[in-house]
Amino acid sequence: MKNQQCWKDLNAQSSQAIVEELAGAFQSWFEQNDPDANPPGYRKDGDERPRSTVTFKEDGFKLDTKHQQVRLSKGKNLKDDWSDFILCEYDTGPDTDLTDVEDVQQVRTVWNGDQWELHFVCKVSIDAADSSGEKTAGVDLGICNTAAVSVGDETLLYPGNALKEDARYFRQKEYDTEGENGPSNHAEWARRKKSQRQAHFLHALSKDIVEQCAERSVVTIAVGHPKDIREDEDWGRHGNKRLHDWAFETLLSHIEYKAEQHGIDVERVDEAGLKTSKTCCVCGMKADSNRVERGLYVCENCDLVANSDLNAAENMRKTVTPSPSQDRSNGCLAQPWVRLFDKQTGSVAPQEQVRP
Repeated sequence: MKNQQCWKDLNAQSSQAIVEELAGAFQSWFEQNDPDANPPGYRKDGDERPRSTVTFKEDGFKLDTKHQQVRLSKGKNLKDDWSDFILCEYDTGPDTDLTDVEDVQQVRTVWNGDQWELHFVCKVSIDAADSSGEKTAGVDLGICNTAAVSVGDETLLYPGNALKEDARYFRQKEYDTEGENGPSNHAEWARRKKSQRQAHFLHALSKDIVEQCAERSVVTIAVGHPKDIREDEDWGRHGNKRLHDWAFETLLSHIEYKAEQHGIDVERVDEAGLKTSKTCCVCGMKADSNRVERGLYVCENCDLVANSDLNAAENMRKTVTPSPSQDRSNGCLAQPWVRLFDKQTGSVAPQEQVRP
């Protein structure tokens, strides 16, 4: 089905995704070779067909801002001739004008319960204010704690418990249902489900990190980039597996584009030569012995007691902070605000608000 020209011509991303999902469902049905199994059906909401959001890419619409009209493509398989299309008139209201935007990247048709709405995804330029003397933040990415954030006088810690629980659960499901001739349908489902939940977790986490920085008037974020960590040394079978599953590049890219939407600059800091996890953020002393335990950092020189990940995050912040001796506070490095992923709501919230 996915290889048929009539389906390839669809301009709507949501339509393409539905076709791929339907193709996978039919493929699974055929592989069962069970005469009693019913073929895949279409989802319905009661007696009505669901009105799903349809997203048209750039080559699927043509915008006329002068007459406030947008032309949506049907695709070649639904056209009677070249002039057959859906013509919509829109009203943006008095406070919005599409003529001011640089580029309209997508048009979405959304059913609000009573009628269809058009949502325009636009690219706009934001004048960046002078950031000299403004707040900065440092972010250290990790495996046990997915992210540690230092804003100078405040610190935030994002444990990765939910991510590890999902990985352990779905990996076991995958192993338990592995077929003799390769992955079974259930194993494929477990692998796909694990990937989807990880993707949602990283989106929710990066969104909360950027929003917390924006609330604190942060204009520059320095993020540690452990780009060569997988090639540095052999971490053993278990350690190499954890490093292989560590999606730090994906999380970093999420932080970058979400920060851009808030007008915040993101700088990647190469961790190779900085040794941020072994260097005291107050006095600068480097020593392996300062890492007393996994999460505890105690400086032998200045007696700083801190969470080791937050100490690394503060070292990241120092790389973009104009006067770290004046605007850095380390009293909060041992007692951060903990923000957890709530599986019931699918969002990140303070520790005390997450449901047990």
